Amino acid sequence: MTTSRDRSRDEARVEAELLARWPESRLEPSLTRISAVLDLLGSPHRAFPVVHVTGTNGKTSTARMVDELLRGFGLRVGRFTSPHLESVRERIVVDGRPISAERFVEVHDDIAPYVRMVDGSSDVPMSFFEVMVAMAYAAFAETPVDVAVVEVGMGGTWDATNVVDGRVAVVTPVSLDHAEYLGPDVATIAAEKAGIIKPAPPTEEGVPGPDVVAVLAHQPAGALEALVRRAVEVEATVAREGTEFGLLERKVAVGGQQLRIQGLGGEYPEVYLPLFGAHQAQNATVALAAVEAFLGAGAASGPVDPEVVRAAFAAVRSPGRLERVRSSPSVLVDAAHNPAGMRATVEAVRESFDFTRLVGVVGCVRGKDVAGMLAELEPLCAELVVTQNSSPRAMPADELGALAVDVFGADRVSVHPRLPEALESAIELAEAGSDHALGGSGVLVTGSVVTAGEARTLMGRKDA
Repeated sequence: MTTSRDRSRDEARVEAELLARWPESRLEPSLTRISAVLDLLGSPHRAFPVVHVTGTNGKTSTARMVDELLRGFGLRVGRFTSPHLESVRERIVVDGRPISAERFVEVHDDIAPYVRMVDGSSDVPMSFFEVMVAMAYAAFAETPVDVAVVEVGMGGTWDATNVVDGRVAVVTPVSLDHAEYLGPDVATIAAEKAGIIKPAPPTEEGVPGPDVVAVLAHQPAGALEALVRRAVEVEATVAREGTEFGLLERKVAVGGQQLRIQGLGGEYPEVYLPLFGAHQAQNATVALAAVEAFLGAGAASGPVDPEVVRAAFAAVRSPGRLERVRSSPSVLVDAAHNPAGMRATVEAVRESFDFTRLVGVVGCVRGKDVAGMLAELEPLCAELVVTQNSSPRAMPADELGALAVDVFGADRVSVHPRLPEALESAIELAEAGSDHALGGSGVLVTGSVVTAGEARTLMGRKDA
């Protein structure tokens, strides 16, 4: 009989084996290794249709929304996203829940002999991310799922997820991030991300399959041109935000916002979304168009069931994305990790919360435009507490503090290398400056997905 202690020990063993591989920050762009292991496994990635999601910001939230909508229409959905907030099992989701620890171990151990075969035949062993992708596709095929919603890890063309042929390819807004790998400008980055837009694969009978639809969020001009060019090359149908679909109206509501969306098939009024910010409204608009495209809805067929859409959006959650994890004072955690994401977060806080004074807690990783993020955050925060998360790539607190002093001034910055002490200090600063009659003070924890995840755990949240 397997005990909970056995399961915990097995899960820890698998995580240790995965983490011993190349991390996600170390890349050798190639689809050779992931293709080889999936061939050995019998091509599980061909067993289900895919909604494939790339972009710079908003990918995970959009993927969660697509998942919720598809399940609302009675489909069994697998979802692969990255990175995780607290547990690596969050990355592989079936029926809206992360796979169990027992199933996580089973899938890993089932594919491990084939992974070792690929390792042995390659100069470069499979990375952590590549093995996770193989595990996800194997788990989805064995379940089986009706459809998988797959978020790209980085880029598109050479991302390990891109062995699938997405029936719907979604591109959220493109901005500068991972420039050392993806390119120096948004046009080059968009061209790399456009690699998930592919020709329609033939059916088993050899005839062309359903049209591939490229669902494009509003993009900078250079990015849009690169994406549309790729879609034309592979003869994919293009659905652009602001042209074929779009957000008609948005109002701030208690706990979120009320939307009116023009979809591919018609109008969807009175959609309540329990998330904050214009960026989440945009994510919802893009997600709905993606689901319409997958279900075949369009101008000729009319909208999908509006009541199902409303119920699904009302159930959406996106942990670590401007999420309130404590009250009195309010503590918000947000996974913004580049200037564009931080700008969206700042705008959402201003719009949706009545703080008279906000204290920021920031922990970042190397390789990001940290100065750019701090510049976006500076007008919002009265004081900043600088800290350090547990990532191997974490920027040391003293180094981050020096950057923060350049932006905020020495009198507004304090440094606490350990996150628990940083949170405690920020809460004390917020409480000391609270004026409940005017809306009070709050704390915003941000700068990295890792920082957001660790703050959630310290605040007692376990539902990521």
